[in-house]
Amino acid sequence: QVHVVESGGGLVQPGGSLRLSCLTSRLSFSAYDMSWYRQAPGKERELVAQITSSGGRTKYADSVKDRFTISRDNAKRTVYLQMNSLKPEDTAVYYCNANWVQVRLEYWGQGTQVTVSS
Repeated sequence: QVHVVESGGGLVQPGGSLRLSCLTSRLSFSAYDMSWYRQAPGKERELVAQITSSGGRTKYADSVKDRFTISRDNAKRTVYLQMNSLKPEDTAVYYCNANWVQVRLEYWGQGTQVTVSS
C-alpha cells in the first residue's frame, strides 16, 4: 500500500517560517513529479509548487514565488516545502501530490494544516 504522509504544519505568526515534509513509501519515488497543493476554507485546491522527478525543474504559484522553495531528496523519498515570510493568506490545508504522468499513477496525502495568525 502506497503511503504519502505530510508533516510540519502548525500555527505561525505572520513573517514566520515553516518547513513541510512529505514522506512516501511503496512507490518508485524518483519516477514521480512531486507537488504541493493547498486548499483554504471556501476555496478550490490550488497548485503551490511542483518539482520534476529529476529535480531539475520547479514551478511556483505567483503568490508564493520568492517566498517558498520546493526540494526533494530521492534517497529519502521525501519532498519538502520551505515557506518563508508567511502571510495570513497562506493559511490552508497543504497537500502533497505524487504524479507519475507517463503511467497515470497519482497519489495524495491526507494534508497538514498551516495557520498564519498573530
